[in-house]
Amino acid sequence: MFDTKLKEACGICGIYAPGVDVARLTFFALYALQHRGQESAGICTSERGLAHLHKGLGLVSQVFNEDNLHLLRGDLAIGHTRYSTTGSVKLLNAQPYLIETALGPLAIAHNGNLTNTPALRRDLLQRGVGLTSSSDSEVITQMLAGAAGDTWDARIADFMQRAQGAYSLTILTRDAVYAVRDRWGFRPLCLGKLNGSGWVFASESCAFGPIGAELVRELKPGEIVRLDANGVTSWQTPAAKHAALCIFEYVYFARPDSILEGRSVHNVRRKMGRQLAREHPAEADIVIGVPDSATAHAIGYAYESGIPYGEALIKNRYIGRTFIQPDQRMRDLGVAIKFNPLTDLEGERVVLVDDSIVRGTTSGPIINLLRQAGAKEVHMRIASPPIRYPCFMGVDMARQEQLIAAQMSVEEIAAHIGVDSLGYLSVEGLRSVVPFDGTQHCQACFTGDYPVVVDDSFGKAMFE
Repeated sequence: MFDTKLKEACGICGIYAPGVDVARLTFFALYALQHRGQESAGICTSERGLAHLHKGLGLVSQVFNEDNLHLLRGDLAIGHTRYSTTGSVKLLNAQPYLIETALGPLAIAHNGNLTNTPALRRDLLQRGVGLTSSSDSEVITQMLAGAAGDTWDARIADFMQRAQGAYSLTILTRDAVYAVRDRWGFRPLCLGKLNGSGWVFASESCAFGPIGAELVRELKPGEIVRLDANGVTSWQTPAAKHAALCIFEYVYFARPDSILEGRSVHNVRRKMGRQLAREHPAEADIVIGVPDSATAHAIGYAYESGIPYGEALIKNRYIGRTFIQPDQRMRDLGVAIKFNPLTDLEGERVVLVDDSIVRGTTSGPIINLLRQAGAKEVHMRIASPPIRYPCFMGVDMARQEQLIAAQMSVEEIAAHIGVDSLGYLSVEGLRSVVPFDGTQHCQACFTGDYPVVVDDSFGKAMFE
């Protein structure tokens, strides 16, 4: 594993479209959400009460082909692309989860982390419910199957009274697709209208364009939405006093062509870069971004500073996830497998913009690549505040002792990674770009102020 930056949250989707090849639509929606997880992918469909499931380890394009898509028949579907936050990289942990219940088939696709998973898991085991995986998503599936109520509407509402933490869900039943967002709204989830009579849910609006859908709106924290033969039905469960969408969706997770809270993610990132330039100017000849996640930030920095924007790092966009593991010599090359520098930096003073530094293990090798290409000076600028605290709401970050900003000062980090200067966007600067506007955001990785109480045993289990 060469990239030790923040790991993506999962991507989920759901479709109700009678008379349409929903499995194929789900495939392309997941393809657009691939940036949110590369470990496994899965699709479950429902055909007159009979569920069909296919899932596997790897990228969406590695898991699915014409033969297995053809078997996924029906008018309803949910899909999932996974990066693990709880649960290891095993097929057992791949989603969607599918079980048979007294109300018919139930399939779940989950993005997030329940912070009270240990207590919920113990309760299930004590009631005699067997669990086959280490994922909190299976806990959610079994909780829904055993929840109080004679309908899925009632059971979902009952589940939400007990669940704590981050969960955006798509749920497949015999004749409906549901979408559920936790009462804090940690992870994004939106509703789209397909051409014709269909509807679609997705983690991000970027999934709608490739399948001919249009964004209708984002789900509210605590909202449940059902798609079935009656169209769209929604109702609200109690929401938290303050919503807490993860602010790192704007910094890194979301695709730049997505819309969050009515804002263009690309435009927000450009504004972050502009604010970064105001807070940490530099005398330099060129501004470059670490591709692809920091490109928009770097463009904003260049615009505000008046320093020309350019390319100096070429990314191999076909690296992705692979089952072919590098040997030790290639591991030693590290980041050079992923990035290659242009050779025309001789004597240049470079501003290198990145979206974040987590452990600090990839920044140093990138700096070395630029110096080998002839850069005279390298001034690093980070378009987010220092990450000093772990995430328990659906992001595979690191233990606190592994976070470089929790162990070193900014000056010490600069010396450690070998830059001439280092500057981070301030929390206040980030808030000025992404204001409250009546909605707060989770920024616990910067401040340590968690919106929910975290079970101590959950925090330990996350990093075992």
